Amino acid sequence: MQFFVLAVTLVVLTGIGFFFGRSHALKGVSGRAKDLHSLPDYYGWYLALWCGFPSFGLFLLWVLAEPYLIDALVIDQMAAALPDGGAGSPDLVLSLVHSLAAGHPVPGEVTPALQEATDHYNALKQTSFAGLAAAVASLAAGGLAWGLRRITPGLRARNRVEHALRWLLVASAAIAVLTTIGIVLSLFFEAIRFFRLIPFWDFLFGLNWSPQTSIRADQVGSSGEFGAIPLFAGTLLVTFIAMVVAVPVGLMSAIYMADYASPRVRNITKPVLEVLAGIPTVVYGFFAALTVGPLLRDAGTMVGLDVASESALAAGGVMGIMIIPFISSLSDDIIVAVPQSLRDGSYALGATRSETVRRVVLPAALPGVISACLLGVSRAIGETMIVVMAAGLTANLTANPLESVTTVTVQIVTLLVGDQEFDSAKTLAAFALGLVLFTVTLALNVVALRVVQRFREQYD
Repeated sequence: MQFFVLAVTLVVLTGIGFFFGRSHALKGVSGRAKDLHSLPDYYGWYLALWCGFPSFGLFLLWVLAEPYLIDALVIDQMAAALPDGGAGSPDLVLSLVHSLAAGHPVPGEVTPALQEATDHYNALKQTSFAGLAAAVASLAAGGLAWGLRRITPGLRARNRVEHALRWLLVASAAIAVLTTIGIVLSLFFEAIRFFRLIPFWDFLFGLNWSPQTSIRADQVGSSGEFGAIPLFAGTLLVTFIAMVVAVPVGLMSAIYMADYASPRVRNITKPVLEVLAGIPTVVYGFFAALTVGPLLRDAGTMVGLDVASESALAAGGVMGIMIIPFISSLSDDIIVAVPQSLRDGSYALGATRSETVRRVVLPAALPGVISACLLGVSRAIGETMIVVMAAGLTANLTANPLESVTTVTVQIVTLLVGDQEFDSAKTLAAFALGLVLFTVTLALNVVALRVVQRFREQYD
């Protein structure tokens, strides 16, 4: 709460800097804005940047580094609080200190040494916040004073602000890229640890998935089986069923709303479709498990088919319903963005509305439509809750949509639930699955980009 109040205070100070900069620039030319090099607002933003950038930078660095620094200082002072005269784990005692500092109960008796360590931790937190508040306030005031001194009628405030904005955009892009690299590297290195235990080819082309391992080496199934083919097959099957449902319905609804529906119908239909996007996936899971699954089972019994109560068809069908608004909304926006002049030209040449949509609008909107479909594929591949509730957890290698299957994401969640040891093949298998799934998704995106470049229609 304290950090939130401080952040709000910095925002207020930055706003004050904006108004000070704007008014100071106008005051220097007696209110004649035309005598300024830049618009008055640019001078305000210039001073706001000087007031906010250094203080916010220090604030973020402090917030990120503070927990580690305080924990290190507490560890140095709490040797006496360790169980058995210092034989216990410092991390364990540190977790107890955090719990006591937050006011949460801890197991066992709170020893005087542990209470002393907690008091020391709270004192360091208070001192840290006081130091942070003083430092950021000083930086904000210093930046305000420095910026005011530099504001003159001839100052190229617009150039300075746009230059700072460009660097801000570069930093944002760098954060996105570095985050992606960090995710990939974390998956890669953990997957390497897994492949040191399980051969790569056995994992990638194995037909049996049973990651449960025994505690003792002499027990049955102590090594487990890590053939991932059943998981990939289940993922592709469920995704295929979902896209068979979502793509035609979503695309046709987008075409209808963009080129056929009246404005009144469009204003009603589109929000109703987009309501589906706001429904939690667990609700879809309940719908699949309690309604769609039993309905398919009863229908199969009536025609003599053996349909499992948890099936890929139920999970994929409900997942397709969930994905419809994503494809429909995005495709509708892309189709509407096609210039009206293309439609008018097609009508002038004698084409019907359906011919115009098929031969002019859809080719022009192809890149956006493919992107919408890719978003739907990614959504289907990454979905977990619906598959857990409607398709089950059984790793079954089958192409029959009426049988129970599981997916990669479901198994990743299953492997990482609860307290896990990250030195066993069972836990490390989740990272190997994540790496393969990332690679497959990346390959699909590359192929889709090549398809777009091949069939894209460009208009001047």
